[in-house]
Amino acid sequence: MNKNIAVCVILSIVTCGIYGIYWLYTLNEAACQINPAEWNTSGGMVILLSIVTCGIYSIYWNYKMGKAFAVVPGSSDNSLLYIILHFFGLGIVNMCIMQSDVNRAYPV
Repeated sequence: MNKNIAVCVILSIVTCGIYGIYWLYTLNEAACQINPAEWNTSGGMVILLSIVTCGIYSIYWNYKMGKAFAVVPGSSDNSLLYIILHFFGLGIVNMCIMQSDVNRAYPV
């Protein structure tokens, strides 16, 4: 669960987004474990729905991740921030913030 954020960003860029899809999957699975009351959709379903809806579902996913990770100690509800960053094409920044929350929830 605990990942180096810089390595994840570099791998996402080098693999032309393929690692980013895997990273999205792992973040989603972490959200299911951290706050199952808020989020329980599988990572594969999130990827499929994002593709089928041409990215519209990813807006909802970003919002719900902000709510799901809000229960992590030291974190806040970032759902509005995630939506704004997503609209400006900065989805990778959202994933970095989410990974930071996961790293905080699962310390080494």
